[in-house]
Amino acid sequence: MGRKKDAKIKLAHPDRSGPDPSQETLLDIAEKRGLLKAQQAAEEGLDESGEPLVGRLGESILWSISLTMLHFTLDVLVANQYAVAIKWPALIARTAQAFPIILFFFYSFHPHQSPPILLPRLPPRIQPLLHQLLFFVSSITAGCYLIYITNMHGYYAVMKQAPPLGCLWIWSVIELDIFWATGSLIFCGIFLKAGGYSFL
Repeated sequence: MGRKKDAKIKLAHPDRSGPDPSQETLLDIAEKRGLLKAQQAAEEGLDESGEPLVGRLGESILWSISLTMLHFTLDVLVANQYAVAIKWPALIARTAQAFPIILFFFYSFHPHQSPPILLPRLPPRIQPLLHQLLFFVSSITAGCYLIYITNMHGYYAVMKQAPPLGCLWIWSVIELDIFWATGSLIFCGIFLKAGGYSFL
């Protein structure tokens, strides 16, 4: 049985001169078919027509549900802190009352590509600064007042005011850039120490 001699393959270095301009690459084909635009739009949260996938109302509803759950959780935690029996129907009613209020504020004040219907549109160059200033002041006010009421008021006042204030404080910090958020938290810490308040 005769065995064929293996063909010799010449060793050579790969072609490092780059792609041949006469041949299409995969990126060229994807660009011709518009796949790159669709991918970029999907990454930016836009559909093919350039509209947001979830509009202002949809985004507001999603965020408001999360903030309402936070309000519910804070309400339960405050009741447990003071060892008060939780009345679930009343707690659920307070949470249901909080949802439309949170939705209104979030819809009105959260920055989005489409302008809010209820509030006038401000010039684009001052919007980010006003947004940061508004939530910076809101964060400091809500945080400091929450510290004050938990130290100076009775349990009933704390139970009624702490969940919405805590929710507002957390939302304000979420809306801020890291510089502004850190500044507001430092300010609240200074208020805590300077006032001689305790956090436990």
